[in-house]
Amino acid sequence: MNIRKGMHIQWNKEVYKIIDFLHVKPGKGYAFIRTKLKHLGTGHLLNNNFSSKHKLKEIKVESNFYRYLYKEKNFFHFMNEITYEQIQIVEKKLIKNIEFLKEGMKITIFFHIKKEKEKIFLLLKMPSTVILKVKNTEFVKKGDTVNKTNKIAVLETGTKLLVPSFINIGELVRINTEHKSYIERIL
Repeated sequence: MNIRKGMHIQWNKEVYKIIDFLHVKPGKGYAFIRTKLKHLGTGHLLNNNFSSKHKLKEIKVESNFYRYLYKEKNFFHFMNEITYEQIQIVEKKLIKNIEFLKEGMKITIFFHIKKEKEKIFLLLKMPSTVILKVKNTEFVKKGDTVNKTNKIAVLETGTKLLVPSFINIGELVRINTEHKSYIERIL
């Protein structure tokens, strides 16, 4: 198999993208391929050596932008921005940081293309930051900010998050979805 940068492979029942590779022919022993792989779901980088005799399984991966429409029981409904095709996703565990998903949000969805028209859902990738409205938060008196610098706020998605004490109900805040943390207030 011809290994190339950008190629997607299935290895250990996971999907990886080849970021970099090098064919190594040592003086003694068998030749091998040193690779740098990126996990499609988590984004973690992994260095791995494959024997030159090792057969890697290449898979075709396609990604499209979808708009989140609504949730009905355990089904999440999305619409393709170009074709207007609607899909529903059941696997809640495959959607990381789902607590920040808001109706109308633009999401990247990855599919494994098996045959000409057979697509299998791989994963959904949330944006790294989102802007959400503060639905509820506790009231802080003016003098209480000396001891308490943060307070719990309930966002429009129902998620509870620690925010600075100056954030009020109705304000917009930018959230880091990876670290599940407050970044800044949007004015």
